[in-house]
Amino acid sequence: MQIAIVGLGKMGGNMVKRLLGGGHHVVAFDRDAAVVDKLAKEGATAASSLADMVAKLAAPRTVWVMVPSGKPTDTTIEELGKLLSPNDIVIDGGNSNFHDSIRHSDELAKKQIRFLDAGTSGGIWGLEVGYCLMVGGDKSAFDHVEPALATLAPKDGLGYFGKAGAGHFAKMVHNGIEYAMMQAYAEGFELLKATEYGYDLRQLTKVWNRGSVVRSWLLELAEHAFNVDPELASLKPYVEDSGEGRWTVTEAIAHSVPVPTISASLFARFVSRQENSFAMRVLAALRNEFGGHAVRKA
Repeated sequence: MQIAIVGLGKMGGNMVKRLLGGGHHVVAFDRDAAVVDKLAKEGATAASSLADMVAKLAAPRTVWVMVPSGKPTDTTIEELGKLLSPNDIVIDGGNSNFHDSIRHSDELAKKQIRFLDAGTSGGIWGLEVGYCLMVGGDKSAFDHVEPALATLAPKDGLGYFGKAGAGHFAKMVHNGIEYAMMQAYAEGFELLKATEYGYDLRQLTKVWNRGSVVRSWLLELAEHAFNVDPELASLKPYVEDSGEGRWTVTEAIAHSVPVPTISASLFARFVSRQENSFAMRVLAALRNEFGGHAVRKA
């Protein structure tokens, strides 16, 4: 089928390649013309603007938006709403807040443009192994684009979950769980590193990935990371969050659902960014005040 991809970053560009490999006709657009040209050499149809991209699509047009969440996505979808026609389809495959997806669906519906929110997981490895896709929105749109979605996803890695927002809500919770899993691995490896046994974490992760109940793709990535840099000396202990963990905790509060592990993993990321934590200095001061415990001066 024919589909356009807007946003040709690490994931968007690889999605274009996977779709081309599946025999689909892809129109590609990005603000970086060099990236567009590169994919054009691999078989994509280059577009110089959103308007040019829409002009190169046959009705009903399908446009997959793969740009950063928030204002970039809002702006792109707003412009597409002015360019597309009734019965066309917009898919938001980025990490948008599900509230935004509901709003986008409602706004496009006024113009009879169909909308899908596709929670997309797979990262830079998706080109090779496929992208897990959690989709919400217009069911007729899903049925129309399913051939392309099936190409992007691995076997059994694609699901339709209901009305607009369902896809991105599922992806939000998925990422909240991911936060907690990553934090558990990180704490476990730090404890192993602190003992007198001198564990070779390259060997240990290799063993754990073969039959262990804690084996996972994340653990496979840890094994790869330790093989590249056993001490992780090239990295700073600074961990950003892209929003989904915060949204997961917020929704848990709104639904009165306890998520202590996910919450703790989010707060641990905040701690990683504090080079000279005031809270830790307060703790040191209090221990010194009530017990005369030794402190380290700055």
